[in-house]
Amino acid sequence: MKLRARLARDWKFFQGLRRTLKWVKSIAPDSNNLICDDLERAVDEHRDRPAITFEGRTVTYGEMDAIANRYAHWAKGQGITRGQTVALFLPNRLEYLPIWFGLTKVGIATALINNNLTGAALAHCLNISGALHCIVDADTSPAFEAVRGQLARHMNQWTLGPVSGDRRDLTTALKSCSQLRPDRQTARGDLRARDTALFIYTSGTTGMPKAARINHMRAQLYMRGFAGSTGALKTDRIYQVLPLYHATGGLCAMGAALLTGGSIVLKKKFSTSQFWADVAAEGCTMFVYIGELCRYLVNAEPHPEERNHKLRMAFGNGLRGDVWAQMVERFAIPEVLEFYGATEGNVSMFNFDGTVGAIGRIPKWLKKRVNARIVQFDIDTEQPIRGPNGLCIECGSGQVGECIGKIDTSDARTSFTGYADKAATEKKVLHDVFEKGDAWFRTGDLMRQDADGYIYFVDRIGDTFRWKGENVSTAEVAEQLAQAPGVLEANVYGVPVPGQDGKAGMAALTVDDDFDVAALYSRVEKDMPPYAQPMFIRLQRQIETTGTFKYRKVDLVEDGFDPARTRDPIYFKSPLKKGYVKLTKATYGKLLEGGIKL
Repeated sequence: MKLRARLARDWKFFQGLRRTLKWVKSIAPDSNNLICDDLERAVDEHRDRPAITFEGRTVTYGEMDAIANRYAHWAKGQGITRGQTVALFLPNRLEYLPIWFGLTKVGIATALINNNLTGAALAHCLNISGALHCIVDADTSPAFEAVRGQLARHMNQWTLGPVSGDRRDLTTALKSCSQLRPDRQTARGDLRARDTALFIYTSGTTGMPKAARINHMRAQLYMRGFAGSTGALKTDRIYQVLPLYHATGGLCAMGAALLTGGSIVLKKKFSTSQFWADVAAEGCTMFVYIGELCRYLVNAEPHPEERNHKLRMAFGNGLRGDVWAQMVERFAIPEVLEFYGATEGNVSMFNFDGTVGAIGRIPKWLKKRVNARIVQFDIDTEQPIRGPNGLCIECGSGQVGECIGKIDTSDARTSFTGYADKAATEKKVLHDVFEKGDAWFRTGDLMRQDADGYIYFVDRIGDTFRWKGENVSTAEVAEQLAQAPGVLEANVYGVPVPGQDGKAGMAALTVDDDFDVAALYSRVEKDMPPYAQPMFIRLQRQIETTGTFKYRKVDLVEDGFDPARTRDPIYFKSPLKKGYVKLTKATYGKLLEGGIKL
């Protein structure tokens, strides 16, 4: 890279870092400044400006605060006291943020329940929240009713909208509640930034969700951090289609707009067909993404408004390099801000200069001031590798390892608040890493760093598997498959095969009319090393995802390559016919008996 280009890159990185640190530097665990105070300051400064637009209705900052105050007084009237929790089981709607904003004003935590959950997973999330009250609406009330018998304690159901049976009418109850702010000292007392503001649940892609404890300072880090990193202004309008129960949509995006005087254009859910029409009509200047959302956009048919917009930036996480390049060129998006950060974790990083594919950058001159490191990792044991001295070994340039973050409870940026479950919290802590007695948060993500400090996501631990003595990254294989003609989405995982060491690669694909299985075989043979080539292909009409567009693999792994467990067509990579061949029950039996060598 030429000197001028390198200097320009470093200057852009430095400017983004400086903006972000300026916003977060005053956050401290012992402070009595809470996330609701941040929002109230924004209200006082921008009271008459538009805050949130949803389904044709817009509320100003002042009106948003009034809604929040009603919920604060409602909670006090119900005898819900400081330190207790209310469960919020709603889809995206205008009141969502004002509800938890109001509850924090009186020291009450809010458990943000995934509105897509049903059955055992929903009951589990409600039970571990510890809440005695749950707020629902017409969309979510039936699911709540269905799990009443699975709840560990009686939980009052408060409904926004029409009510029946023993459901309580929240809309009516709120009418008698004051719009004025509750007295700060009476309501909150000695509450501090280290106290819990929210519970945000992990996606549950590999099991039951865990409740990550989000204290006030972590909520501030999310909201202030993105106000700084995006360079948000009061003239910005952010298009927000991600679920509000998730940190990226519910904190990062909302903070970027609502701490700066900007506004949120909120949608109930993402729609490929409505996306560009909404962005253009609402004059949006930014949108927030999860990587797969962007893949849906680039896979869609051209839209007349897809370049007729005022966008200056897209920001989010999980954007694959191939989709990134297509999105920027096709939709004329001036800037992409990719970031990395786990909801409950203490590792965060930003790719301020837009280097395609990188999730962030830690240049050498910054390394001593950043808590993140990448350590060598054993795929088989799923544990970091330790040297003769019992300590972990840091990866060199280009080596793949687990990203970890040093825990410092005195620093808001590097503390680890953990989960509601103490045992689950301890599993995420790695001890005696680089010196005896130190403690580091395990991200559970495999990464590699290049010589310039750029960091690239490789895979989730547990998703990477060994085949033919080599480590196979499901994310990297999926990215290769997604570039094949006719492949819309690729979900890759490993499946055990009797008599074989490790796991064979399998890919669940959604495809269009251009897909040809013979062409896929040719591409796989040409572009992938033998150990990375999927042994099995499963064609699905639709890939199952979580509410935040993460692929669910647990059921696919359980089905394996057994054709009797699904109506989806399954193909296997035949060594005799040199191609992917439809898997029949007879062939499946031969594979199990070792009659066919993979």
